[in-house]
Amino acid sequence: MAKTDYVRLGQTLVDLLGLEVPPVAISFVDALPPDVARPDWAFPPPTPDGRTGAVSAGCVFWVMATRRQFATIAVDHGNCSVGSLTHGFKTLAEAAKGVDVANLVNANWVAPEIFPKITTVARKPGAIVYGPLTETTLHPDVVFVRLDGKQLMKVHTAYPDLRFEGKPQCHIIAIAKEHGVLAASTGCALSRQRTGIPDSEITCAVPGHRLTELVERLKSVQAADLRVTAYAREDAARFPAIA
Repeated sequence: MAKTDYVRLGQTLVDLLGLEVPPVAISFVDALPPDVARPDWAFPPPTPDGRTGAVSAGCVFWVMATRRQFATIAVDHGNCSVGSLTHGFKTLAEAAKGVDVANLVNANWVAPEIFPKITTVARKPGAIVYGPLTETTLHPDVVFVRLDGKQLMKVHTAYPDLRFEGKPQCHIIAIAKEHGVLAASTGCALSRQRTGIPDSEITCAVPGHRLTELVERLKSVQAADLRVTAYAREDAARFPAIA
């Protein structure tokens, strides 16, 4: 699929859903692409267990990627053991050694037995490229969108089998990539604190190869919604206005 198709599909997706935040393209690749820059990140000093990275957690890249395209490698994600696990950079055994994981367990935020059940990217990537969908130079494995209630309603209507997940929020990326299904997350306190994503938004991961299908289904949803809202508006006119 040509880049121009992503420009068109990305803008159509924005228009159909009324998105305020641009959709993000996420591509898992074997090596750093020569035409995509990896920023000169300033890493903070590592924690006693050796954790540091370009950002506090990989989910922060979702926010940065609404503005520009860039590449990341494993060390850039290294401060968050959970995100490094879900994105294929660390094994379960490696992630379990992180003090951040111990803090999550000690806070009763998550039980240890849940970790083996978390979906992860099966093949360790050489790099992950993020950026606005309309500007991507690669074929995205996952398209990441931020939705409000009405927008979620439309996506769920288009896909009644839409998967709904909770914590950790980042594993919807792996679900979309590995299982080829759309997955939405209610979010998690950890990610919301780190990213600043508003409480009114939830996130959704779309397999890249299903993007055209999503757009076509949303067109049908929009047409049906317009018809039914016109009926409801006319029908409601028979009643007094709500005080």
